Amino acid sequence: MRRRLTLLVAATMCLALIAFVVPLALLLRTVAQDRATATAAADAQSLVSLVGTADPETLRSSVEHMAAGARGPLTVYLADGTVLGTREPQSSAVRLAALAGVSRTVDRAEGREIVVAVLGRTDGTAVIRAFVPAAELTRGVLRAWLVLAALGIALLLLGLLVADRLSHALVGPLTELSAVSHRLAGADLTARARPDGPPELREVAGALNHLADRIQDLLREEREEVADLSHRLRAPLTSLRLEAESLSGADAVRIAARVDAMERAVTGLISQARHRRETDAHARCDAAAALRERVAFWTVLAEDTGRAVTLDIMADGPLPVGVPADELAAAVDALLGNVFAHTPDGTALSVTLAPRPGGGALLTVADDGPGLSVDLVRRGVSAGGSTGLGLDIARRAARSSGGRMDLSTGPSGGARVTLELGPPSPAPPPP
Repeated sequence: MRRRLTLLVAATMCLALIAFVVPLALLLRTVAQDRATATAAADAQSLVSLVGTADPETLRSSVEHMAAGARGPLTVYLADGTVLGTREPQSSAVRLAALAGVSRTVDRAEGREIVVAVLGRTDGTAVIRAFVPAAELTRGVLRAWLVLAALGIALLLLGLLVADRLSHALVGPLTELSAVSHRLAGADLTARARPDGPPELREVAGALNHLADRIQDLLREEREEVADLSHRLRAPLTSLRLEAESLSGADAVRIAARVDAMERAVTGLISQARHRRETDAHARCDAAAALRERVAFWTVLAEDTGRAVTLDIMADGPLPVGVPADELAAAVDALLGNVFAHTPDGTALSVTLAPRPGGGALLTVADDGPGLSVDLVRRGVSAGGSTGLGLDIARRAARSSGGRMDLSTGPSGGARVTLELGPPSPAPPPP
């Protein structure tokens, strides 16, 4: 837009300068020609009274003196054939003036000729001829044209400079609005636009800031609702704890441990919903440690349902990924929970964690069940009676790190889900 505005102003100024400079240049040439002609005509007219009344010697000296100071040839032709001043052959205009007594101005290729007939002499009609060369007709015109051209170029450059400044004042706020909108699209809800520029752009900036405030309010309300819903789970959990305390033996210990784990999960969910930041560009965790913890938690349930669980971590040390530990744990729980919910008891499953080329990790969960239903792929839809959000939780965890989720069929015909977890972003430099 900035370039187009500058080109538009340049084209407009060029047309205006052409419409102004070209007629002015032609007018200057005409003025120069008229000035030179008027000077020559004045010299010729000043000799009329002398030619009509002065004696021959006085006339000769006066004509020669004026011819010496004239810008072009100045000649007086007497009726007896005497030629005074500049020696020039008689032209057709001079002969016509001598015969008819007609004064006139004639344009020729080499200049302009002014002929004045002097009547009343006793010996006949005398003729005064003043000639203006072409160089005299255009004297100073080229310099004036150069000055006009320089002035036109200076005005054009000044106009382009002003247009560039004005377009910058217009495009700058637009660029800032675009940058703020991209930051908002990237989940940076703290981005705000400065109300700057023309009134229309200030109004757009105010509307964009109002939209960002409204989005923050809606997200805050949504988190509070999630926290409230999570808090409502505490009552059933308390009831389960009381039921577990009324039991005895190993069953009571096992149920109490699971109730404690569920209560910790609900507490973490409440804390995450109420205090989660708008964006965490530098989130990281050790995928190997998080995976060992969650697989160990699900192994107890796997033993109760007769499932064989295989954990294979193909790394000797930690595998850092760009996902918060709680989100990765939720993704692993969602994938393993799908296996337990949608496969019969006794179905074996395997969990593999391998380094990802370029950084990050590849997490694969495969089972020997009947295979993956296409209904599980869509968020909120499940053929097994669940919420249908499990795979979406895993997918969002992978995308937040710059990776993705792949669904396929394993060698045994069961479902296989692979999460590509990207590496963590470099930590910002200390202030």
